[in-house]
Amino acid sequence: MISELSALEDGPVAVAGWVETVRDQKKVQFLVLRDESGAVQLVRPRPEGDDAISLAISGVSLGSFVRVEGQLKHDERVKLGGIEVKVDAFDVVSASLPEQPIAADSSIDKRLDHRFLDLRNPANALIFKVQTTFEHALRVWWVEHGFIEIHTPKLMNSPSESRAELFQVPYFETTAYLSQSPQHFKQMAQAAGFGRIFEIADAFRADPSFTARHATEFTSIDAEMSWIDSHEDVMAMHEAILVAGFQAVVDKHGEEIERLFGITVEVPALPFPRIPLAEALKIVAERGYVVPRADGDLDPEGERRISAYVKEEFGHDFVFVTDYATGIRPFYHMRDADDPTLTKSYDLVYRGTEISTGAQREHRIDVLLDQVADKGLDPEELSSYLEFFRYGVPPHGGFGMGLARVLMLMLERSSIRETTYLFRGPNRLLP
Repeated sequence: MISELSALEDGPVAVAGWVETVRDQKKVQFLVLRDESGAVQLVRPRPEGDDAISLAISGVSLGSFVRVEGQLKHDERVKLGGIEVKVDAFDVVSASLPEQPIAADSSIDKRLDHRFLDLRNPANALIFKVQTTFEHALRVWWVEHGFIEIHTPKLMNSPSESRAELFQVPYFETTAYLSQSPQHFKQMAQAAGFGRIFEIADAFRADPSFTARHATEFTSIDAEMSWIDSHEDVMAMHEAILVAGFQAVVDKHGEEIERLFGITVEVPALPFPRIPLAEALKIVAERGYVVPRADGDLDPEGERRISAYVKEEFGHDFVFVTDYATGIRPFYHMRDADDPTLTKSYDLVYRGTEISTGAQREHRIDVLLDQVADKGLDPEELSSYLEFFRYGVPPHGGFGMGLARVLMLMLERSSIRETTYLFRGPNRLLP
């Protein structure tokens, strides 16, 4: 790997990657070769009368994949890492067309059309290195705290949330639905006695939204755990894994993020601020904005306003907005014993954008049936979900969180299109 060269002594090496730049001068040829780990300068003094190697370098198109053998030399005068490779052999393994279809100033849609080229940009590639480190840190935290990783089905015989935003697919002699959430399966694991589980996997929403934070297919980070006393226990776990993930990103990529994005990622302090929804709406109204929604929930502008307040008052980028009304929460959220108009639930807002919903779930079958009826839902359609509650389920709760949203906000990108490997939206099914 190119990143390994600086630790080697001067001498023969072999490297491979794609050609990023070529400076074809009369007496010497310079190239920058890049692989997924970094870039290195290649140099080839021109002989009197071009030979096969110099002709190959002159004719190589940018973006071509090549394999090079040569002599490594440490030289502090070389701006690119203080090393260079003097070329002895140059093999074009796979040539690129001479004209590149995208440039640095191309629109996001054109870049997504040629995502395989867009991701050769070191800054864009860094996003997915950060993603890998972040996910790994979450997994390490969960495993060290006794969580089990599960992989739930993405084909379902009934809706996981509601009939809204569903993708239907033919399934032999019947119809299946693409999973909107692993919610029911996460709760089933509690009935199975798994106690603590997590999953990082795809979810699907047939939502015709074209905003910077919506997608029809996205990666959902989910966790669920038993024997909680309230949604406060879920929030404590939720903030702990985020701190672990952010710390890992800062430790491994902090300097590179600063160099390529010009930002400093900060590890959030514990605990995260907590504000009941009714209080959040009051704070936002006192600051000059009345949320126009009729259901009593925050809208995107309300989320931005409450985040601005939390940043000013607490110096924090995260806030748990808690205690949502039953009318804007699913039937399986537990209701507050002291005020049954409220649920033991929360949204996590990060830098003005909601990234997650969590709650304590209702585990008592008789109460669940009442709440199904209150929502006007058909218990027959939920029969496979309701069945496992008839055999005993401990008190439990959990959350679902959008991975691309977290990365978008962490790295200050403009859209989840930037932080999704291959984005899927209402008008995008390619590449």
